[in-house]
Amino acid sequence: MTVERLVFEDRAYITSSRESAGGRGINAACVIQSFGGKAMAIAPASPESECFKEFLIGCGFKLVLVPVRHAVRHNLIITDQQGLTLKLNEFGGTLDKAELASIEKTVRGKLDQASWLMICGSLPPGVPANFYARLITLARKRGVKTLLDADGDALAAGVQAKPTVVTPNQQEAERLLNSALLTQTHFLEAAIRIQRMGAEGVILSLGSRGAIGAFDDGIIEAIPPRVNAIAPIGAGDALAAAYTWAMERKDDSQDALRWGVAAGTASAQLPGMSFANLEQTKQVYKQVEVRHVD
Repeated sequence: MTVERLVFEDRAYITSSRESAGGRGINAACVIQSFGGKAMAIAPASPESECFKEFLIGCGFKLVLVPVRHAVRHNLIITDQQGLTLKLNEFGGTLDKAELASIEKTVRGKLDQASWLMICGSLPPGVPANFYARLITLARKRGVKTLLDADGDALAAGVQAKPTVVTPNQQEAERLLNSALLTQTHFLEAAIRIQRMGAEGVILSLGSRGAIGAFDDGIIEAIPPRVNAIAPIGAGDALAAAYTWAMERKDDSQDALRWGVAAGTASAQLPGMSFANLEQTKQVYKQVEVRHVD
């Protein structure tokens, strides 16, 4: 929903609203497909989740829905005309052992077709914190690169499984490291600390300030141009997707980080849960400054 203003204890009027199928992995698949890449999304969904399926028809990417008991959860995003955003998420239904085993089996069966496995989003209730770590280990054994975009205990366990790259935002990194990140020095140190925890590469997403990348060839800072951010929710999904798309094309972490920051910045200028296409991202890509940090 878009409203005139977000205020407490006073009324605000809704100026527009729309529904769409989302989740970090779904969002990433949409971006990659729109950029001309090939994506397959694997998601749990109950047979009754017809609305979710209908929204995804026509998106272009392959979709594999793993049957589970509980319906797809609903999230509510409210953004005002100044870009202030409120996001309210349902916890979602629990997954039992059989459902979890089915999801893992499905992922395992698709790895031979993949060059990258993007593991995105929060874990539903009842899922062990090491579930993402198990998927990363499966992918590593098959020679598939991995991107982990998670939070909390799932992120902490997943980092130790040595993903190819992990993409926390500032708040997720603060929870992982149990420390406040306030300055540029803090951001740089955080990226290095997370890399030392096990991740081969780290992208610390900093919103309008761009991103810090810690890779084998050093520390890189990507600084976006100043833009009018209308709806920043989902910009991190665009960053992760564009980074993966660019790595698949060129395998250059510095250039891929530049593409990622460009996609996130371009998407933040669009209303609601919208993502910039390749042409819109190219315009911002030209303005993103990338530099090595000593």
